[in-house]
Amino acid sequence: MDVSTLINTIFQKRDTFFLIAGPCVIESEAVTLEVAEFLKKISEELSIPVIFKTSYDKANRTSYMSYRGPGIEKGLKIIEKVKEEYKLSVLSDVHCKEEVKRASEVLDIIQIPAFLCRQTDLIIASAKTGLPINIKKGQFLSPWDIKNVIKKVSSVGNYRILLTERGTCFGYNNLVVDMRSIPIMQRFGYPVVFDATHSVQIPAGAGDRSGGQREFVPYLSRAAIAAGADGIFMEIHPDPDNALCDGPNSLPLRDVKPILESVIEIYSIIRRYEK
Repeated sequence: MDVSTLINTIFQKRDTFFLIAGPCVIESEAVTLEVAEFLKKISEELSIPVIFKTSYDKANRTSYMSYRGPGIEKGLKIIEKVKEEYKLSVLSDVHCKEEVKRASEVLDIIQIPAFLCRQTDLIIASAKTGLPINIKKGQFLSPWDIKNVIKKVSSVGNYRILLTERGTCFGYNNLVVDMRSIPIMQRFGYPVVFDATHSVQIPAGAGDRSGGQREFVPYLSRAAIAAGADGIFMEIHPDPDNALCDGPNSLPLRDVKPILESVIEIYSIIRRYEK
């Protein structure tokens, strides 16, 4: 599916389940392309739009010693290779406004990280590119407060917005998902995505890194789609237990298709009742 068709499907028709998926961070070109090839196959086998996501730099790691990625220049070259070889639309996050122009030369969708969803200059600079913007709702933000972030993007005439739910802080080192947030955010008129893997993260739960409970991803994914979510976001990896970032809450490739098959079935039932 080309980018224009994908954008039309997601932002205008809003009648097709879609997936945003990929490794948390670029560990190597080989791992990145392995996951891209897998997702291309998933897209074809399940007949769903897939947006490939990864990060060239993870600037919000728990420890300064944590692996962050190859950096913007090397990372964008690898992401561009994903576009060229597998014809997938690509998404990555940006962490400062100085990155935005360069990133926009490669990316199809710009992502605002959850921790930075109130950074006005970053959001405005990203919105001015004219590219679709995926806003990760901050763990500290109520679903109704996302309207203020939406206004920042739309203030420069960009209305191609995705809103992604990724759980809310609950005490120390824990996240919970309030499924009410999905229909609440949909009232603003934009597609809502459920981040199935970050929602089971245990932030900084392993001391100098985050923990996670990937075994709950299938349950939360199905619940989110039943609550009306338009798509699913998930981080996947060939070997999550040895991943350099977010391994405990990432899914192994073998688990991805069965989960998607179940949520696609639920999606079709929910949309049928909504008509």
